[in-house]
Amino acid sequence: MKRTLLGLLLLPLGLLAADPRPPGQATAVAAINQLAWLAGHWRMEKGGRVVDEQWMAPAAGVMLGMSRTIARGKVVEHEFIQIREGPGGALYFIALPSGQKEAAFQVVSLSATEAVFENPQHDFPQRISYRLQSDGSLLAAIEGPGRDGQTRRVEFPYKRIQP
Repeated sequence: MKRTLLGLLLLPLGLLAADPRPPGQATAVAAINQLAWLAGHWRMEKGGRVVDEQWMAPAAGVMLGMSRTIARGKVVEHEFIQIREGPGGALYFIALPSGQKEAAFQVVSLSATEAVFENPQHDFPQRISYRLQSDGSLLAAIEGPGRDGQTRRVEFPYKRIQP
């Protein structure tokens, strides 16, 4: 009886410690922590438009973000974004742009200064990337097929805004 009771008490601890992923495979939580450099407030001003993008620091395996574009004193676009673990433990960038359906992009490349996400089934963009530049700025980009069938790339050269 004592062994059975002790076994029942220790069983939940064993289940919590178990990781279903193969040995050596990085968890999405560990991977998302590599994106801590993305946290903060970023701004781009170009052609009379101001684009602000803000990211919360990684916590509990999730980063939450949002962006807005202002032109002529009005918000013309906004987006709610997140980076989180998805099906199978992979890391995903999930976007909900103003007036559009939610879209998910799986990480295809992740380093200490760059993250690239792709969804080849999405219309545009099919690729989203963030790269921390050596001067501390951030180069974000979206790319995919344009209306003419040629690859189209839109870059967002952001500067960090200090609080």
